[in-house]
Amino acid sequence: MLLEARVRGIVVEDALDFSERLMGKLAIEAIRPSTLILAKGFRNHGAADLLARGVSIIGAIVGLLICAPLLIAISIAVKLDSRGPMFFIQQRAGRNGRPFGLIKFRTMHPCDEPRSEWVSDNVDRITRVGHYLRRFRFDELPQLVNVLRGDMNLVGPRPHPVTNQAVFMEKIAYYGLRSTVRPGVTGWAQIRYGYANNLAEETEKMRYHLYYIKNRSLWLDLRIMLETALTVLFGTGASEVRRRRAPLRPAVAWKPTRPVLAPTGTDGLQ
Repeated sequence: MLLEARVRGIVVEDALDFSERLMGKLAIEAIRPSTLILAKGFRNHGAADLLARGVSIIGAIVGLLICAPLLIAISIAVKLDSRGPMFFIQQRAGRNGRPFGLIKFRTMHPCDEPRSEWVSDNVDRITRVGHYLRRFRFDELPQLVNVLRGDMNLVGPRPHPVTNQAVFMEKIAYYGLRSTVRPGVTGWAQIRYGYANNLAEETEKMRYHLYYIKNRSLWLDLRIMLETALTVLFGTGASEVRRRRAPLRPAVAWKPTRPVLAPTGTDGLQ
C-alpha cells in the first residue's frame, strides 16, 4: 500500500526522519545503530571540520578584541562582589574524551564541602553579580581563550564535567558520539533546551546534541551563533531558556499532499 501510494505521487516519509525534521532532535530511544551508520550527514571531519575550526579562531579573536573593556569591567565586579578567585576553572571532557580546564567567570560563592554538579543544587551559592552574568551568559566569555587554545569551538555540544563522564556514558544512549566533535561555547541543545538538572534532562539534551552532530554545517553554526546573540541581548540565559521545538526545516521537493509516515523497522517511534 505504501509503495502504491508512493508511485501515485503521495509523499511517504520515514517516521524518524519526520520527527527529526519537525522537532530538531533525534528520538534516540527508537534509533538503531544501523540507522545512523547509513544516514547522510555527520560532516565532522576533513574540510568541514577545518572550516568550523577556522571560523571559531577568527570569531574568538574578534570577540576578545571587542569585549576587552567588558571583560575588564566584569573582572573588577566579580572581585568586588564576593571573596574568591576571579575565574572558575573546571576540568571538562573535550574532544575524544580529553580533559581540559574550562575557564569561566566565577558566579558562585566558594564551597567548603563538595556538592553535586547540578545547577539546581547550587542555586543558593550564586552571587549578586553572578546572577546577572549567568542571565546574560557573560560568565562564558573567558571560554574564547579555550577556543584559541584548541580546547573548544564556538559551536558544539557543551562540555560536561569529567566527574559526570562515566555515569553519562553508562546511562545515556549514544553519549560517546558527543566527543567526536569539539565542545562549544554555545550549541544547539543550549539554545533549544538550556540547563539540565538531572539525568532525564541530560538524556533529552542528548537528542539535540545528536541532531547537531548529524546535521552539522556552517549554516547551522551561524544560526546557533545568531540565536545565542539574541539570547544574550534579551537576557534569557541558559537557565531560563524556554523549552521549545525547533521550527520546521524546509523539506526537499515537498508536495501539497498529506504525507504517509512509514514506521522504521519493528521498534518504530514510541
